[in-house]
Amino acid sequence: MSNTSDKETVQYDGPAGGWGSLRGISRIFGAEWPTPGALETLSRQNKPGGFMCVSCAWTKPAKYHTFEFCENGAKATLWELTTRRCTPDFFADHTITELRDWNDYDLEQQGRLTHPMRLDRAQDKYVPCSWEEAFAAIGAELKALDPKSVVFYASGRASLETSYLYALFARLYGTNNLPDSSNMCHETTSVGLKKVIGASVGTSVFEDFSTCDAIFFFGQNTGTNSPRFLHDLQAAVKRGCRIVTFNPVRERGLERMISPQDPVAMVSGHATELSCQYHQVKPGGDIAVLLGLCKHVLAADDAAQADNRQVIDRAFIAEHTVGFEAFEARVRQVEWAEIEAVSCLTRAAIEAAGAVYVEADKTIGIYGMGLTQHVHGFENIATYMNLLLMKGNIGRKGAGMSPVRGHSNVQGQRTVGIAEKPELVPLDRLAELFDFKPPREKGMNTVEACEGILKGEVTAFIGLGGNFLRAIPEQRAIEEAWPRLRLTVQIATKLNRGHLINGEVASLLPCLGRSEMDLLTGKPQVVSMEDSLSSVHGSVGKRKPASDQLKSEIEIVSRIAQATLPENPKMMWSRWARDTALVRDLIEQTYPDQFKDFNARIFTPGGFYRGNSARERQWKTESGKAEFVTPEMLSATGFDAAPGRMSLITMRSNDQFNTTIYGYSDRLRGIEGKRDVLLISPREIERHGLTVGEQVTLITDAGDGIDRRVGGLEVLPFDLPDGCVGGYYPELNPLVPLSHHDRASKTPAYKSVPVRIERAV
Repeated sequence: MSNTSDKETVQYDGPAGGWGSLRGISRIFGAEWPTPGALETLSRQNKPGGFMCVSCAWTKPAKYHTFEFCENGAKATLWELTTRRCTPDFFADHTITELRDWNDYDLEQQGRLTHPMRLDRAQDKYVPCSWEEAFAAIGAELKALDPKSVVFYASGRASLETSYLYALFARLYGTNNLPDSSNMCHETTSVGLKKVIGASVGTSVFEDFSTCDAIFFFGQNTGTNSPRFLHDLQAAVKRGCRIVTFNPVRERGLERMISPQDPVAMVSGHATELSCQYHQVKPGGDIAVLLGLCKHVLAADDAAQADNRQVIDRAFIAEHTVGFEAFEARVRQVEWAEIEAVSCLTRAAIEAAGAVYVEADKTIGIYGMGLTQHVHGFENIATYMNLLLMKGNIGRKGAGMSPVRGHSNVQGQRTVGIAEKPELVPLDRLAELFDFKPPREKGMNTVEACEGILKGEVTAFIGLGGNFLRAIPEQRAIEEAWPRLRLTVQIATKLNRGHLINGEVASLLPCLGRSEMDLLTGKPQVVSMEDSLSSVHGSVGKRKPASDQLKSEIEIVSRIAQATLPENPKMMWSRWARDTALVRDLIEQTYPDQFKDFNARIFTPGGFYRGNSARERQWKTESGKAEFVTPEMLSATGFDAAPGRMSLITMRSNDQFNTTIYGYSDRLRGIEGKRDVLLISPREIERHGLTVGEQVTLITDAGDGIDRRVGGLEVLPFDLPDGCVGGYYPELNPLVPLSHHDRASKTPAYKSVPVRIERAV
């Protein structure tokens, strides 16, 4: 537990949810002045037959609340339905060079893009063009390039239907270069879980949260990143479930909350205490903590055997796993002093958490990017899985592993083919359906695409949403190399910094938002997405588009494909763009086991579950069983301690989703009106001889000879463990080396970056 005095730090004294959440929504409503119909859209949000939120990937329950949206979900919808418009007149008034000096918030506050634009390099401006001109120019450029040098990036928000066609287009073109935003957040999950249990996603379903006895959280900020989840956690706690949290930052959403839909609680101010224990582990100390928990389980089992009882499920281990003996030996060998030193937690604190795990019959493990975004993120996840396997908590009701995803369809995009690894895609089935020879070579993930750009091996980048240049590590070097690309194409709803760094030929193509009606056919088009719990939901947009020039993502992808590819009688791009039900038929034909009767089930209340082999205790691993992994290291950071070296955690504010900044209010941390900050404990402020409010510079301490720095950071006292500092993403991304990533998955290690603090001279 932290020793920092509350009076010495910036903080938020209220609960998550409550009146603060309603004020946050009201503030964004006033700032955006959304179009008529916004309230009706919110009333349909995350409900069967309604509109699926574009924010987080938390599930949409069959028994929904009157208002089935959270503060951040409402902000995302109001942001999309703003009355502001970014028209050709705006671009006529501003050069691209000028706009690069604007901050992220001000760029997106220009509102919705309204017309297709192309780069006029001579004028240093975007100028309007017709859709036909845009598609013809892009197609001509792609035809002239080597497909292996072209990157098809997806942000994680596009529907299953669009994602399927996007991946199909890339493979018909001749490449598996299909990185997506998962590469920057949960690729460690896809690699780690696939290795140890044979399924690349979590094993829990929504119903498990109503019967579990304990929930363990590692490195996931529910209150900001998936606030609707808080309702289910509150219900679990009220029936007696115990929640234990490990996180370097004390996130208010996992401490206490008031549901805005509970009138009595809103009036009385009575909050539900969520975590019965909250432990501020040092960044990268999770492997040590997990080994400590496993050490406690072994000790409890040793004691139980004296009474002819057992804590460890040895029958499950014998039948369903391999590698337990080596792991057990490692756990018994590691010393508590080592665990305490790496985790910055006491043995007593870890054993108290271990007691909760031992006493619980059914436990769910939750984690986020606090585990995945480390140099040894794979070992984080594998060791966490070891803990669950010890008691047979995989493959039974009320238990399981449940990574919480970010973007609303980032998991689904992987499901339907957006993957750089050909072994994850049914290429033989695609070849049969569409009469072509899919490429079999491994494509580029995000880090590899960046490496290719720096080496000059990538010639073109197509972005299906997102803000790639702000989300990646090694920002400045990539931005400098980016103009050497021959072609850049950005499909987006609003302007962001990634649109202001361009290749020789560049297009900015505005698309419909998910809440808007597709006017191509004059009737609402249905799309679908997959949530974090592997359930698939339909969504219908009904709002009038921000501009009559907008096209759906699926039409834009189809038209670019038509302009690029040779004719193939089996490729019905025009029909698919007009009728998404036909695309769902293709998805069902490609993945019949997971999407049987897709169109008939699309509006199933609560979604339809596409299945998970590990949940059925079918282990699709190399050994045919669940695999215990023995970690060699205790710290996940990948770097050693050194005098003056600190570990940087990048984080998001309460007024933010991924790189989208809704405002400058990080209410749940008590920080208002600023983002250029360095969060550091009062103890470390004193140790470094700093003063509160002082402006400092962070410098990367990677030892590779490259000067990476971000200056103008205001020192703020904040409750953090010793040896670490915090700051906002994406502002601090320039400090992250491209080589600083998980060794198994190449997920950038944003949660533990070696840095030093430099004071102004």
